[in-house]
Amino acid sequence: MVKLAELRQNLDRQEETGLSPYATRSMAAIRRRFEERIAQGHRQNFAVDADRILHSQAYTRYIDKTQVFYLIHHEHISHRVLHVQLLSKIARTIGKFLRLNEDLLEAIALGHDIGHPPFGHDGERLLSALCESQGIGPFLHSIQGVRFLDRLEKQGRGLNLSLQVLDGILCHDGETHLERLSPQGDKTFAVLTDEIRAKLADPETSLKPMTLEGCVVRLADTISYIGRDLEDAITLKLVQREELPPEVSQGLGRTNGAIVYSLVADLITHSYDKNYVGYSPEVGGLLKQLKEFNYRRIYGNARIKTETPKIESLFRQLFDKFLDDVEAGRENSPIWTDFLGTMQPAYRDSHRPAEIVRDFLASMTDANFLRTAQELLFPQPLRVGLD
Repeated sequence: MVKLAELRQNLDRQEETGLSPYATRSMAAIRRRFEERIAQGHRQNFAVDADRILHSQAYTRYIDKTQVFYLIHHEHISHRVLHVQLLSKIARTIGKFLRLNEDLLEAIALGHDIGHPPFGHDGERLLSALCESQGIGPFLHSIQGVRFLDRLEKQGRGLNLSLQVLDGILCHDGETHLERLSPQGDKTFAVLTDEIRAKLADPETSLKPMTLEGCVVRLADTISYIGRDLEDAITLKLVQREELPPEVSQGLGRTNGAIVYSLVADLITHSYDKNYVGYSPEVGGLLKQLKEFNYRRIYGNARIKTETPKIESLFRQLFDKFLDDVEAGRENSPIWTDFLGTMQPAYRDSHRPAEIVRDFLASMTDANFLRTAQELLFPQPLRVGLD
């Protein structure tokens, strides 16, 4: 009878000859803590990481996290969970052609947006302003994603994910336009800590992934959302397909499917057997035009921002309420019953009250945020019995 451990060893050996010389081998995974069951088990390192992310509480919360359009009830509008699934598929497709480690691609893709707070990038901006007002630095979803997976999951023990996965999540930065990216190897957990500090000190700091797989996810992130966001905007009648720049329509296509196909095909063609990933100058330029169109006509569209001032007010009131609850030690507060009470004492002892509030608010889904605000900040019917 074949032993599972032997089959895993065969898979590791196949990577040596089957993967690109620039790909990351599963045996190269670096963890904070050695785990005997991983070393002796049948699953390869990055497959374990992908599974741990998939089964985490933070991943479960993706289901009701905003992608772009919040407070809109429409069954065909993307949520964050769909975006990460699309990114995982696109990244693995690129990785298959470039002979990269598909398990590592999947793990980074599934975890890359796990630090997003409710209400997408607007929520990130609002929470960041509150954090800075409390002297704990800006809020960045890439850093919060690492924090959730490395320090907050499992009641504060973390998931003990590999450095390569955490690095890919930290460095994904899909909003920055890039046409070519090469990895910066030889990182350690100490370097990861230093890069987090540098990013907090200056959010404009550009970080490069340590693996080619991390580079693929970073560029594929844009591929996964740029056309899909366009389709959502067309569904909501914010823009019309005919308004796309003619050169973009001709060069990339007019639908999400055509745009994804064009970008993936060009990226594979111009990255094959190279220690970088990138587009041709022509396609890179068209992608930049499409991204500028989306920012101008979709992401900054005033028609989808009418409720943002109310969301901002709720963020501020909830932050102040929970900060007061933590400082006063109110164990009947949701921040205790739903979060702090389940964490190990080491977490409570090593985090300031404002940091605890940041982590709790960032963990909320859109629906949970609104429900909690309604329960705590709005008048409630009195439950008084009659004599």
